[in-house]
Amino acid sequence: MHSEAVPLLVAGLIVVSSLISLRLGLSVAIIEILIGTLAGTVGLKPEPWMLYLSGFGGVLLTFLAGTEVDVRLMRERFRESFLIGFFSFLAPFAGVFLYAYFVAGWNLQAALIAGTALSTTSLAVVYSVLVETNLSRTEIGKLIMAATFITDMGTALVLSILFVKPTFYTALFVVASVVVIVLATRLSHAVFDHPGLKNKVIEPEIKYIFLLLFVFMYFARLGDSHAVLPAFLLGLLLSGHFVETAETKVVRNRLRTVAYAMVTPLFFLVGGMNVSLGLIASATSLFLVFFGLKMLMKFLGVHFLAKKYIPQGSMYTTLLMSTGLTFGTISSAFGYEAGFINQTQYSVLIGVVIASAVIPTFIAQKWFMPVHSEDLPELDGNGA
Repeated sequence: MHSEAVPLLVAGLIVVSSLISLRLGLSVAIIEILIGTLAGTVGLKPEPWMLYLSGFGGVLLTFLAGTEVDVRLMRERFRESFLIGFFSFLAPFAGVFLYAYFVAGWNLQAALIAGTALSTTSLAVVYSVLVETNLSRTEIGKLIMAATFITDMGTALVLSILFVKPTFYTALFVVASVVVIVLATRLSHAVFDHPGLKNKVIEPEIKYIFLLLFVFMYFARLGDSHAVLPAFLLGLLLSGHFVETAETKVVRNRLRTVAYAMVTPLFFLVGGMNVSLGLIASATSLFLVFFGLKMLMKFLGVHFLAKKYIPQGSMYTTLLMSTGLTFGTISSAFGYEAGFINQTQYSVLIGVVIASAVIPTFIAQKWFMPVHSEDLPELDGNGA
């Protein structure tokens, strides 16, 4: 296919995804992943510019998710969010690792990659679904996002501890991230609260946020790391700038508009294109076992705690916490590029990650969606 035709085709796929989403009443993220998978199957491959914008889309979604977390609620409900998030990570990590190593016969490094890749919960998918369904404004949605962050933090720490070899550039990425976050939390009011910058067509606040995220991405590339965690922390610490006044809420809504119009659809489309259905078909039984094992271990790790702390939506929480995409893809890609897993193992893991982004989300929205989400009662301190 001529390279000039790719942007046109991608734009068409994005529009079609939105129309199908509206028609079926499902999250557009699910449709974009599925259409991306079909497009990749018929030979459409992501261009370099798509890969970069896709990475930026994941970082931007993660930042936006951070702005939605209620810091007060997170402090007050830290025990609940930590326990749900920690066991959401630990149970599938242990279960998948043990099966891959002792039953499937994968070597130690490959089994650790499998456990890490399938332990994740997709903050991008969770956030997209919660925003589309208006649950991001409720305590149940905010608690799910806080628990998801804990899960992904565990995945990132394990990946870093077990596999990443610290270098000067890794340290530089950490230092740069800390400096940006500290300066942003102290100086961002000059951008968000400056009367001369408000309600301007040129959107200086959005350009400012983009600059900070691009800085994270640049230093992350240097350090062979990823900008997702510092982006989430930045969103979390700047969340006050997006909820204090009607004007700053408008900024967040405009930022969402920019993100959902073109940038984040590329993230989900490219995620689908990374799947090789042929290689998955050659290892169907392993794919099904890994997928079933991830779902089972997520259920064991999350459901009983969610039933205790989020009784109004325990199954919905369990299903959303079972999704995977960003860190699962990152972990699998890291293992493949480093030579820890082969192409078939990589495709199986990516296939499970994509399936876990689609199937649990579909089930959650179709059969376990909390009714009248705006009227959900506030959760008390005991989770009752």
